[in-house]
Amino acid sequence: MHDRVDDTGFATAPRYGEYLPQNGIPGPGGSGGKRCDMARRPGAVRAVLVGVVATAALAGCGTDGEGAAVSSSNAAEPLKTIVLINPNSSGSATASMVELATAEARGAARIVGITNEGAPALLTTPQDMETAARGVVRRGVEAARDPEVAAIVVSAFSDPGMAELDDAVTVPVFGIGTEAFREAAQGGRAFGIATVTSDPALVESFRQKAAELGIEGQYRGVRVTPGDATQLVTSPDRLDAALREAVRQSVDQDGARAVIMGGGPLSPSALRLQPQFDVPLVVAVNAAIRSALKVVE
Repeated sequence: MHDRVDDTGFATAPRYGEYLPQNGIPGPGGSGGKRCDMARRPGAVRAVLVGVVATAALAGCGTDGEGAAVSSSNAAEPLKTIVLINPNSSGSATASMVELATAEARGAARIVGITNEGAPALLTTPQDMETAARGVVRRGVEAARDPEVAAIVVSAFSDPGMAELDDAVTVPVFGIGTEAFREAAQGGRAFGIATVTSDPALVESFRQKAAELGIEGQYRGVRVTPGDATQLVTSPDRLDAALREAVRQSVDQDGARAVIMGGGPLSPSALRLQPQFDVPLVVAVNAAIRSALKVVE
């Protein structure tokens, strides 16, 4: 799925001279890619400043770490934009989630990713969420000033800053955690969560979210992978193995009929593991983009 992965196992945003996937289809060695070569094509790119993040609007170029990861479309008419805010500071995770969102949008909207520089690289505690929320609100308010922005997605499972941002802007705001819960509970089915987050307060917040959404009776709890989450996410193979066991426990022991992958950066694992399970593994990023598309289209 990814052109190139860094040592975290997530796709990195393209550099000058590389290719940006179009609608999730890699360019190198095949078709569908757009060459990202701003240095050699002066005047070809119109930079749009969104807060502190510059996005390449015409050439479809992204940057690594600093700035925004952007998807582009070949549609003749201008598309509305869905802004995906990654509440953590990992640019590679932003690029990975933008790629997923772009594939889910299927050309119906332009996806622009914003990385929350200054936040922790992985959000694992309530303090991390509080720190991240401030940046999410600030960046979301700046992004919403663009008239082309039709929706904003907060792309961390605990939805940090989502409620505050929703109060501060007029465009619809979606949280990947909330939308994943709603999708997992469809049809009254029982659901659980597989995640790398072991903090008791965060785990309890998942139950509270289910109660707030009126689906606590369907909620079957959380299965947490063992070990240090920050180390686990650096190895896709180890992450997949740990999440596979967590999903198995949620299904076999807890009776879940759908399992949410509890975290935006876990979404690629969900896609890799889905063929091994009969129950749906809910990809939180995709669930939020599907909801956002309903207000964009």
